[in-house]
Amino acid sequence: MSFSRVIVGNFYSSHSYDRVSYNADSAVCIDHTGMIQQILSKTDPNFSKIIQTAKTEDRLTFLNTNEVLLPGFIDLHIHAPQWPQTGTGLDLPLKEWLNDYTFPLEAKYANHTFAKKVYSDLVSSLLAHGTTTAVYFGTMHVSANIELARQCLNFGQRAFIGQVAMDNPFETPDYYRDSSTSSSLSATMTFIQKLTELTGPSSRLVKPIITPRFVPSCTDDLLEGLGKLAHRFDLPIQTHCSESIWEHNYAISRFHKHDTAVLDHFGLLTDKAILAHGTQLDETDLQQISNAHAAIAHCPISNIYFGDGIFTAARAHRYQIDVGLGTDIAGGFSPSLYRNIQQSIMSSRQLPNQSENHLTTANAFYLATYGGAKSLGLKTGLIKPGYWADFQIVCLPDHNDRPASDNNQLERLLYATTANDIKSVYVAGQQVI
Repeated sequence: MSFSRVIVGNFYSSHSYDRVSYNADSAVCIDHTGMIQQILSKTDPNFSKIIQTAKTEDRLTFLNTNEVLLPGFIDLHIHAPQWPQTGTGLDLPLKEWLNDYTFPLEAKYANHTFAKKVYSDLVSSLLAHGTTTAVYFGTMHVSANIELARQCLNFGQRAFIGQVAMDNPFETPDYYRDSSTSSSLSATMTFIQKLTELTGPSSRLVKPIITPRFVPSCTDDLLEGLGKLAHRFDLPIQTHCSESIWEHNYAISRFHKHDTAVLDHFGLLTDKAILAHGTQLDETDLQQISNAHAAIAHCPISNIYFGDGIFTAARAHRYQIDVGLGTDIAGGFSPSLYRNIQQSIMSSRQLPNQSENHLTTANAFYLATYGGAKSLGLKTGLIKPGYWADFQIVCLPDHNDRPASDNNQLERLLYATTANDIKSVYVAGQQVI
């Protein structure tokens, strides 16, 4: 039996929300479509034969003793155009930060050359940090969003890309908003069509996602129209939801209900919806999200700056809501999901009822891998037959003493790994780093 690639070594993969499995001396066999076809242990009678065949065909990758295979990370919430402003203005309230930094920067993406330069650097940087799947907010510029798609295809990153829709003249600047509801919906349609032309109707890598920026930036007619488009084309949806006290109270003032109820009213709370942040969600909101089978993008670094609270991921899990992690560039200052894994654990330690609400290393690893994949309905995030071969090969921290257990080793790895420690990255079985 011939495979496109066989990777031999030790790997970690989530067994469940609370447990990570460690598998030593395994052969991960990838078929010619980029899926994991089978995984063999060293004791399997076919182990040596498959390795020898792969070696003869020059399709064998042997991990060194100081290397480990991990699933690629899934980043559920990134503002691609904000990459140049990463780490700036984070001392401001959200509304001021948007008006002083974000909107002026995003308006620059009318310049295609500027967009190409930024997006090439962004996509390559995310892959270098082990992010194999990214969910992107673009801008209101169709051409720039298509360029982002091109860069994802060029570098081989799995991605969902959204044409940002925003038409409310009371909450968006005149130099950066859609001129009308109809022009915003038309731009979203044009983007979907152009992206389909670029990638093909059954693209496995890059797909469109309906993207109302957030409730304050959209008129009622736009929210309703986007909900209808999502239903018509059976597309996923991304938006912000109860991100901060200001945004949460805005929905109450305008609609006399919470964000979740507003989104549900306009057909935007679906089983393909990704809701970012959620720091102000209450029990009723969580139940409504659970009933809709929507998912939440937990952005622990960004929430510290703009969320006015800590999202309780463990509580959402108890409501059987799928939760993944997001860097929220540039509300978050780091492109690394390792850094967000760390912050998710640290933030949870500040919550009351720690026995119920704090996150373990296993929980946070799950959120960065399979939690994100489940949120998107993707067969990735696990090293398991029938899943996409989206991987990162990571060098273990260089310490004189070995950890006491495999779990200790994973903890050390998740706290110590930087981009310099990520030796290579695979998406659908193809090496991209």
